[in-house]
Amino acid sequence: MKYKFLFALLLACTAFVANAQDMANFKLYSPTENAEEGLKKAIAQAKAEKKHVFVQIGGNWCVWCARFNDYATTDTQIDSLVKANYVVYHLNYSKENKNEKILAKYGYPQRFGFPVFLVLDAAGNRLHTQDSGLLEAGKGYDKNKVMTFFTNWAPQALDGEQYKKW
Repeated sequence: MKYKFLFALLLACTAFVANAQDMANFKLYSPTENAEEGLKKAIAQAKAEKKHVFVQIGGNWCVWCARFNDYATTDTQIDSLVKANYVVYHLNYSKENKNEKILAKYGYPQRFGFPVFLVLDAAGNRLHTQDSGLLEAGKGYDKNKVMTFFTNWAPQALDGEQYKKW
């Protein structure tokens, strides 16, 4: 029994160290970036490309932010869906820079925890705020839920012309 406990403890420590090492290399967010300017650029690009803006709000401290980014960029179906329909912007939220003015403008999405997602149209208007916890499954994300989220908020999903055929 004592050996089982020691083995379980060793396994837990190994997982903790591995996770800490992964997070040490995770630098997706920039606390020093001018987020207002970054968002303006993303919105201008979305307008030019006829896409929406997908804003992932979180920080380099956020393990779920790292998990989502890894999941969304390594799954080829999800990555293709995102690239075809969205300009992606990573908005920092950390003790160094909470970007409170921008978050207030978009209805305080941080109330859902992190990461939290915004979908903006090509004019910068908020279309949707997504609690990422609703897309989770175990220690990761549910592919069907993530695909549905990105499909349902893509520009063509909001084009009324396609619904006249129904």
